[in-house]
Amino acid sequence: MSTLNAFLISSLAGMSTLLGGIVIFFKISNENVNKFITFCLSFSLAIMIGISLTDLIPSSLFSILFNFSSFSSWVIIFLSLIIGSLSVFIINHFLKMQPDSLYKLGILSMIALIIHNFPEGIATFIGSVQDEGLGLKLSLAIMLHNIPEGISIAVPIYYATKSKKKALWPTFLSGLAEPFGALLAFIFLKNYITDVMISIILLFVAGIMITLAIEEMFPKAKSYQENKFIYLGLFGGFLFIVFNLFIW
Repeated sequence: MSTLNAFLISSLAGMSTLLGGIVIFFKISNENVNKFITFCLSFSLAIMIGISLTDLIPSSLFSILFNFSSFSSWVIIFLSLIIGSLSVFIINHFLKMQPDSLYKLGILSMIALIIHNFPEGIATFIGSVQDEGLGLKLSLAIMLHNIPEGISIAVPIYYATKSKKKALWPTFLSGLAEPFGALLAFIFLKNYITDVMISIILLFVAGIMITLAIEEMFPKAKSYQENKFIYLGLFGGFLFIVFNLFIW
């Protein structure tokens, strides 16, 4: 596949994040707003945990275990996850000045997903250059899970600020990380990127997303006291992950 087509595929996969942001244009009545936010948060946290456990961690384990001794491999794996987890608390510390925790959730999600999308852009670009079928398959899988990731950014920020512009801009930035990763891979990194490097980044991201889901998103979803919609969101996220695995 040509370099231009590979870059376009990476860009489309990344920009699909904006499709998740479309939900802020849905007309939700005042009595249903809390239910909608609860469902979106629960759905998003299920996606984050599901992607980490079924995709990011397993795919990274094999690469690291294959390249290092058993002891060194597990040290690298646990350190990557723990540092990712701790980074949520560090970022959270700097966001304490934000008065609305919904807004903070959206910003935390944006940061996590920018870091997540960057190596995905590299992988999609390199995969597309090497094999057109592989590139398209990677792109489809990434598009599918980028949509709910867009929801996890846009919905909290929109309902915190009531501004569609403020909600869509960080959603766009998150998606932009993917073609940016592809561009860097083309200009600088394609001869230096290794499977181990990408695996460590993805483990770091998994640590961020699991911690963000459990420590921030789930308590916020519970705070609305709409337990039925927590269960619906978690179940919807679970079904989405199963479907994503089938496509992948």
